[in-house]
Amino acid sequence: MTPQNFRPEGYPSVIAALTVRNAEATIDFYQRAFGFQKKDAIPGKDGKIMHAEMTHLDGMVMLSPENPNFPCKAPVTTGAVPPFTIYVYCEDVDALSARARDAGAKVLGPAENMFWGDRICRIEDIDGYIWTFATKVGEFDPSKMPS
Repeated sequence: MTPQNFRPEGYPSVIAALTVRNAEATIDFYQRAFGFQKKDAIPGKDGKIMHAEMTHLDGMVMLSPENPNFPCKAPVTTGAVPPFTIYVYCEDVDALSARARDAGAKVLGPAENMFWGDRICRIEDIDGYIWTFATKVGEFDPSKMPS
């Protein structure tokens, strides 16, 4: 296979695939809170979305609702803290944090500048996933590394 045909056109090589409680509600939330765009949504036999794809700049996330035939559950369903965060660059992390808060997200602390040069905020979405949004504001400064 050549690099041009080993994946579908327009798809990044790494995609987060998230299990959510309700795909329709999560799509609406990601649009309002994060400014993501719905690329595709495939309904199941019951008419509810069984698979969706959302984009942000050159990134993508896939969403599937909880399903009794599939073992994955949203963190909010299990009560578990996710063992990962999703790191997303955006144009203005402070504006995104305010937008997400206004859309009902749980902002986990104020935006802050980090020693590696990004200004970040951490946000918990309606399904319990933790997102880190970042805007590059400087360069790596080893003198500011925690000890």
